Amino acid sequence: MNKTFSVLICTYQRHELLRKSLCSLVEHTDEKPDEIIVVNGGDERADEVVEQFIKKTAIKIRLIKTQNKNLATSRNVGLPYCCGDIIALTDDDAEVFPDWVTRMKKTHEDHPEAGAVGGVVIGTNVDAIVGKVSDALTFPAWPSPRYVRVVPGVNSSFKREIIDKVGQQDEKLFRGEDVDFCWRVQNLGYKVYYDPEIKVYHHHRATLKSFLHQYYMYGKAYYLVRKKWKTMYSIFPHGLRCIKDFLKIFNFIAGMIYEPLTNARKIVGWKNRLWGIPIIFLAVGAWRCGILKQKWELMQTKGSNFRS
Repeated sequence: MNKTFSVLICTYQRHELLRKSLCSLVEHTDEKPDEIIVVNGGDERADEVVEQFIKKTAIKIRLIKTQNKNLATSRNVGLPYCCGDIIALTDDDAEVFPDWVTRMKKTHEDHPEAGAVGGVVIGTNVDAIVGKVSDALTFPAWPSPRYVRVVPGVNSSFKREIIDKVGQQDEKLFRGEDVDFCWRVQNLGYKVYYDPEIKVYHHHRATLKSFLHQYYMYGKAYYLVRKKWKTMYSIFPHGLRCIKDFLKIFNFIAGMIYEPLTNARKIVGWKNRLWGIPIIFLAVGAWRCGILKQKWELMQTKGSNFRS
């Protein structure tokens, strides 16, 4: 049975990147999606891009306007409009490979036990050292197909019945909504499957400042997701009740030293590794600062509520 295939793209103030993303789906894919839903939380420039593609393709493309809050909120706006048996997610800063639709559909067919399917994310801007570090660290990657804990939202797809069961993405999460969603898929008894042959290009953060801010925000979201799901794997303890909790604290601190050195091995070329190590140190620190800042903010909120 040939499954219908929907693609959801959420965009905000990146109309030129959106144009490339739609071009990869409409013009360069071997097998076309049945429909593309674009949720725009930004200005009319993205609307104009979508309208241009609507006029020149037979693929059903629908534009949905919303007020930007975060990615989870925009996806919740767009998901009810997706009619496909398989619903794929990508972003306005990503470009899918020509066989993306075919491989997504085939993997879902071969793995009925998988509620979520995803693949590798490959950086386009890797000439600068920041891009090389981002490409090596930001998105999970494994050399062979396997079951995993999470697939990145920018290159993921779900069986429609799974989305219907899981429900909406958590709009309280400004990052990490893909981790949360995949965890909920697994809590329903389904698998999350990764295939490195399912590929998208991604425009990583171009500057050191934006890259470090990204990791800081990742850290804040990491804390929120782990606080929500206390049985989920976590680098920090939720209390101090046993030896394992104290070991986690030690590892949280020690990781600031050994993680940059181990992660540097993912960067190709020894010169790039040497240049990359200081950036990785900063990223690891920014991520941990985000965790601690989010914990502090929640403590402050609780204290205010208690006093009031």
